[in-house]
This record gives sequence, C-alpha cells and structure tokens, in this order.
Amino acid sequence: MPSLPKGRFLLDSALVAVLGVAVVGAVGARHLGDDYKFLDPLIEAKHIISKEFVEEPKLDKLQEGAIKGMVEALDDPYTVYVPPSEKAEFNKELLGEYVGIGASVNVVEGWLTIVSPLEDSPAFRVGLMAEDRVVEINGTSTHNLPVDKCVEMLLGEPGTKVQLLVERKGTRIPFEIERAPIKTRAVKGYHRADADAESWMYLIDSSRRIAYVRLTQFTPKCSEEIAAALLSVGADKGQLRGLVLDLRFNPGGLLNEAAEIADLFLKAGTIVSTKGRAFPEEVATAVEEGTLPEFPIAVLLNSSSASASEVLAGALSENNRAIIVGTRSFGKGSVQTVRRIPSNGGELKITGQGYYLPSGRSISRKDDSPTWGVDPSEGFYVPMSDPELIAMLEVRRKQEVLRSSAEKSDASAESANWSNTDWVLDTLKDKQLTAAVRAMQGKIDSGNWT
Repeated sequence: MPSLPKGRFLLDSALVAVLGVAVVGAVGARHLGDDYKFLDPLIEAKHIISKEFVEEPKLDKLQEGAIKGMVEALDDPYTVYVPPSEKAEFNKELLGEYVGIGASVNVVEGWLTIVSPLEDSPAFRVGLMAEDRVVEINGTSTHNLPVDKCVEMLLGEPGTKVQLLVERKGTRIPFEIERAPIKTRAVKGYHRADADAESWMYLIDSSRRIAYVRLTQFTPKCSEEIAAALLSVGADKGQLRGLVLDLRFNPGGLLNEAAEIADLFLKAGTIVSTKGRAFPEEVATAVEEGTLPEFPIAVLLNSSSASASEVLAGALSENNRAIIVGTRSFGKGSVQTVRRIPSNGGELKITGQGYYLPSGRSISRKDDSPTWGVDPSEGFYVPMSDPELIAMLEVRRKQEVLRSSAEKSDASAESANWSNTDWVLDTLKDKQLTAAVRAMQGKIDSGNWT
C-alpha cells in the first residue's frame, strides 16, 4: 500500500477538528541568529507598553498577541496559533476523542433528549435509547438548560460516573453510567444490519450487488474499516458489482488514509503529490498488491467535501476509476503540520505544503481562479437546494439511530426497495444518491453510465 513519508506528519482538514496529528520539534537555536533584528521593534514596543500603558499589562497576553498577529498576517485560515492554555483542548480535537457517555443529544420541548447512543459506547451498553428524555443529570434538572451546559455535565474524566434520570414512555428510569473515551466511527452504511446491531448493512441493492459506504472523516485506520466493509460484501471475491462511495460533508483528515483507500481501487498510477517551499516533492503511487477486483464506483461529492475527500475523489476520477456525482467540492489543497514552541509551550499549526491531483493540478480555491476542487463528471452535476439538503439530512439522521428490536427504519432491509430509484428519491429525499444509484444500475445493466 502507498504511504507518504512517515516522518512528515501530513494531515489536512477544512475544519478545526483535524483527526490525528504528529508534532514536529521546533527550529534549532542556530537558525535564530538573524532573527534578532526582526525582534528588536517588538522588544522596544513591549518595553514602551510595559512602562507607559495606563494599566499594568499581562506579559503573557502581550506575547500571545504578538504571535497571533504574525499568524494573522499570513492571511491563511488554516494556520493557527494555539496558546498553552488551549493546547490540551486543541489536541483532544486533533485526536477526535472526548470522554463522556457517548450519545448524540438535542433539546426537545425544553428537555435534553437522546437522539441516538453511539456504537459501542457507555450509553449504548447501559441501554439508553433514542428519544429517551434526560430529566436530570446528577440531580440537576435539564429543563430549559442550554444544551452546551448539559453536555458539559455529561463530560468528565475516564472512570468517573454520572447519574441520569431518564423518562421513557412516561416511566422514569435511573441510570448510572461510567464515562469513557469516545471515538466516533467514520465508516457507515445507510442503515443498521439489524435493530440491535452495532454493525451496518452496506449492500443496498442485493439483486445487482451494489454497496453503499459513507466516510464521514479520514480518521486513523479508516482505510482498514473501508476494506473490512467491502470484504463483508465479497468485494475481494468478485461478488461486488458496484459501489457508491459517499464523501459528502466529509471535511478531510489524514492524507495517508486517503491514499490507502485510493490504492484499494487502483492497480497503478499517481494518487497524490505534495510539495512546499521547505519540502521536496513527494508522490504517492498505487501498487497492484492488495487492490480489489474491479467494479464500477460512483463517488458522491458536495461543496462540503474537502481536503482528503478531494484527494480521494480526484485520484479515482483522474485515473478513470470512478465517476463523480453531485456538485463541485470545497477546494482545500493545503497540508498542515503542528510544531511546538518550546519556550512557551504553545503550538503552531502551519500550512507547509500543497497537494496536487494526478494531473498536477492544485485543488486550492483562489479568489481569481474559476477552477478549484473536484468537479462532477459530465452529465452528473446534481445540485440540491438548502431545503432539499435539510430534508435529506433529517432522513439520514433517522437511519443512524440505534433502535429497539420492535422498530424499523424506512431503509431497513425489510422495507427498502433500492432497485426502484423512485423509492430512493421519495423515501430518502436524496437527489444525489438517487442519481448515483440510477447511474450505477445503468452501468451494470448496459455497460454505460446513464
């Protein structure tokens, strides 16, 4: 499988929450000699402020402001300074982890309500269910309490316990839940394998052997999860005839993982290249070993598909391995590393490189450029309005809920009719997915993308 240089710590994301990071050491002191001239005006300004400002300034705030000022002058939204006081929280976000009970929550009619327990979470294991109303947290009523305050009460240290009083169909049930590290899974199907299972059903059209896999972020080992999902439907044995790979709303993550996933589908060819002013060009190339037997692929993209999502989609498209369905992607083609600042304990997440598609084109969005990101294949531009997206996401949210054995979702194996694209559109409210399924059916039935 391909890999970009292990010591380079390549990562990317269009959002603040980057999944997985390694930290590079600071620049050696021998490189700082010429910088003192640069620092002289800052030191002079600091002395004037310290001596003459009407109130005694806090020196750590002056230092923080000076560093942030340099970062802001770069005019790059992805380069950020993290002061020591914020580093712990920043690194939690980088790892994509938190400690709590593991449940999606919302406020309904003034009460904190469980949207769904997460897979393999403390909430799931103790039996919390979708639509449970959380009446109290550690004896404190949640009625009209802001959701962020409720979430703060649910979070804590590993091994500590939280007491919940839950109302379910008129009956109040106490729960004691031990907090644990929570890491959400990035690879999903469209519906659960069965009512009580934590696994997903990936095969959506059993007659044509079409699978659906959605990747929410490029997390550590997500390439292994994708491979496992495809092996579960016989992709390695030639039993899979088509794949819909949904990268919509995927902000990016680990660049190496995008390259590994692309290599599952490519026998040869360039996947992505990276280069920067301080870094030589590196190229990730597909290898035949470990490549799955060939089957048609339709990749779903929208304007919120960014970074590593664009790398994967671009690699498959430009190597003529997949069609792209949906709308143009976000256009974020830069790579960040995190560097320590030993003298104050802070960190810099700094853009050091760009990445380039197999054609050599940068996907970065520039104000003066009409071209960026990854475009849909000809004939497969399928826009969706905001109301349509809201309706689609509401249906999707319902499919993700872990339900009791007596409940079934509209897309469950018993009720779904994926071979009928009218059913897909009417039931799932998803024009882009409908177009991808219709195109895949045409490819399988006639040999042509339609």
